[in-house]
Amino acid sequence: MFDITSHQNAKIKQVRALGRKKERASQGMFVVEGIRHVGEAAEAGANFEFVLYAPDLLTSEFANELISDLKSKDVPCYSTDGEALASVTDKENPQGLLAVIRWQPASLTTLSPDNFNWGVALVASQDPGNVGTILRTLDAAGADGLLLLDNSVDPTHSTAVRASMGTLFWKPVVQTTFEDFATWTKAHGYHVYGTSAHGSLDYRAVKEYKRPSILLLGSEREGLNAERIAVCEQLIKLPMGGRATSLNLAVAAGILIYQMIED
Repeated sequence: MFDITSHQNAKIKQVRALGRKKERASQGMFVVEGIRHVGEAAEAGANFEFVLYAPDLLTSEFANELISDLKSKDVPCYSTDGEALASVTDKENPQGLLAVIRWQPASLTTLSPDNFNWGVALVASQDPGNVGTILRTLDAAGADGLLLLDNSVDPTHSTAVRASMGTLFWKPVVQTTFEDFATWTKAHGYHVYGTSAHGSLDYRAVKEYKRPSILLLGSEREGLNAERIAVCEQLIKLPMGGRATSLNLAVAAGILIYQMIED
């Protein structure tokens, strides 16, 4: 016997509603889908509201142990049939496990060179896949976190959550204005490295990225305007040798993030 069978159950309705940005903002919660992602959230000590799982879909020993562990920590876990769970998942072939988690965003005021030596800032990025991929990349490179400026996409969007591969729970993600970002970098002595097709310096010619540092990237469509360029210590470009005039934002970020790793 399952705890939940109806598609109209309140928990099912809540998960469905959290697919909308407005609901995520008002409830302060978001959905995490998949065994690995829920496991990362649990290991990072995320604040679970509840878990839904479909026993008929869960063949992973790890997943079943994860559910048992969450139950032992008094996280409400509700069993449901695969059909009901599939009605609120993004994937065509759901793994049988999702969680609703309370969002715990970081605040810019809590960050300084002591705990945020270098990281990435995105201005008005609109692609959740790029945001999640950049977060995953900066984690792999040993950077300290991600700053989302001026109405960048919601980092708890399901695509961003999936693309981050769990790093959303381990690295600080701050949503703030460019004005506050500029004030913060100046107050703490950050070296800001901007990127632009119109930059004067080839990224391969940068001899040193001084710490503390921020890699600043503009939006997918607009790049950096004059106001944002003005806060940059250096404006760096990636050479384009073919017909393409630009790279995907996450690809460009990945190249530069790894360039910034200290030897």
